[in-house]
Amino acid sequence: MEAALDSRNIGLDLTRVTEAAALAAGRWIGSGNFDAAHTSATEAMYNMLAALGIGGCVAIGEDRIVDGNAALCEGVVFGEGQPLCDLAVDPIDGTQLLIEGKPGAVSVIAVAPRHSIWSAGPAEYLDKIVVDRDAAHVLVPECMDAPAAWTLALIARAKKKAVRDLVVVVLQRLRHHELIEEIRATGARIYLRQEGDAEGALEAAMPGTGVDILLGIGGASQGVLAACAVRALGGGMLARLAPQSSEERAAITQSGMDSRKIYTVDELVASDDIFFAATGLTGTPILPGISYKGSHAETHSLLIRAKTKTRRFIQAEYALES
Repeated sequence: MEAALDSRNIGLDLTRVTEAAALAAGRWIGSGNFDAAHTSATEAMYNMLAALGIGGCVAIGEDRIVDGNAALCEGVVFGEGQPLCDLAVDPIDGTQLLIEGKPGAVSVIAVAPRHSIWSAGPAEYLDKIVVDRDAAHVLVPECMDAPAAWTLALIARAKKKAVRDLVVVVLQRLRHHELIEEIRATGARIYLRQEGDAEGALEAAMPGTGVDILLGIGGASQGVLAACAVRALGGGMLARLAPQSSEERAAITQSGMDSRKIYTVDELVASDDIFFAATGLTGTPILPGISYKGSHAETHSLLIRAKTKTRRFIQAEYALES
């Protein structure tokens, strides 16, 4: 991928993609209209990817139908000729948050060399643990089955702090009732998220956010997309299939996937040549949300490049059509 993209600034191109999706979705903040917000962001992301001519194939994408088409579903190809890279996309991570006007929604995209991003196949859910670079070295497969107290003690020791000073991100779901009670029993603090799984993992993987670890079951696609950011940041991640229905279990079994296997971040994204871009929609601990100011709009984006170990925060101003 690198040789083919050296002549152009693919990172800034990707930022333009997430900015386009954010600008389209931003008008639907607080609207309560899920379908309109999702459709607007998906179409904007698709159109920008098509206009930029990035030679890629969607490895992780959308499964919702937009106007009769799955515009960003797995297998969609952009650019001419043989695809050079894998694309992992989510026009809005946290659509429900966006339409309710709540913080935590972002638009995200990642690019890695072709066939390097793991395919979730029929899997819809993954059990995940995500930490930043300071704790990545202590994250071992045993953490997936160990009591939360044991894992949190490992992380606290690596980060040179007490367990009660850790902040843990968990999705607010009934399936996490026992996990939440385990964490509370340790004295650690919990940040319960309504949704926005990929953004929650990004907070856990990025230094300086105030979040130390993400635990629990979330979307498989969002998990793989998050893995791109985690690896680019030098963080640690473990994941395992966690089917939530008999239909999903049957599909996984039929596909031949091993539901017991524990994946590391290096298996979820098998390359260090990763670009990851995100643009804030409703504001997060990392990125301010999009704002409209009469004749223009302002966006705030994050661009990570794994190979050069750089993080760039980009503020952009867009003139709005009158």
